[in-house]
Amino acid sequence: MVVTVSLVALFGLVLFFLLRSNTLGYGSAFIAAGFGFFLASTGASGPINELARAVIDAVGQL
Repeated sequence: MVVTVSLVALFGLVLFFLLRSNTLGYGSAFIAAGFGFFLASTGASGPINELARAVIDAVGQL
């Protein structure tokens, strides 16, 4: 749960800075957020969470 909240905060921060620098438009941000929301409700959410957890564990062991 803590990792998920941290990743959400990290991605939200990156999205915020992309919007401020006009690198990413508001329409693209809405599409990206919608894609992430709907991807979380599919069967792909399990493997994506496992991959993120494995990467975080690997970085923690460096």
